[in-house]
Amino acid sequence: MHARSTTVMGRPGMIETGIAHVQDVVMPQVRAMDGCVGLSMVADRVTGRCIVTTAWRDEDAMRATADSVTAMREQAAALLGGTATVDEWEIAYLHRDHRVADGCCARVTWTEVEPANIDNMVDAFRMGIMPKVEQLEGFCSASLFVDRSGGRSCLTATYDSPEAMMSARNAAMGLRADLVQQTGIKVTEIGEFSLAIAHLDVPELV
Repeated sequence: MHARSTTVMGRPGMIETGIAHVQDVVMPQVRAMDGCVGLSMVADRVTGRCIVTTAWRDEDAMRATADSVTAMREQAAALLGGTATVDEWEIAYLHRDHRVADGCCARVTWTEVEPANIDNMVDAFRMGIMPKVEQLEGFCSASLFVDRSGGRSCLTATYDSPEAMMSARNAAMGLRADLVQQTGIKVTEIGEFSLAIAHLDVPELV
């Protein structure tokens, strides 16, 4: 399965309008497209940064919709007060402990590694890191997206509340350090967000 993520550095005061537009206008249109398996959105209400992710049955379905979503993307970015950048990913891993609810949060970690080492990183994450992540208080779900040709990855872990995410911060830092040591990845950025929309219907990929 594949995913397309659209990142907008918007204006904090326009976040709620943007979220409502994505939920009420964008999501119904995208979900009606052939091969779509859902949409999610995370938002940092302090900085204005938002990331909208759509998931697709396969790479062909994702690419077939590229032109169709351009106008929707531009309109949503304008309502959020910024411009959009787009990334495309393979969904390498997804596991849900339980469904998210109102008030959930997400920590997103972006990394880079030599493209030839992507599979090694995915295996190390799945077998070495995730069993420990699942034990963290308030953990909801985790996904790992990869860009094989670019050697990039995007790891998202969701938690029941801001308090749960904060209490797990030190443990998450240690697990990231373990993954760096095992695989040679470089952590390029970490962000913490509110989970504004959670309608990704991707099946378990473990």
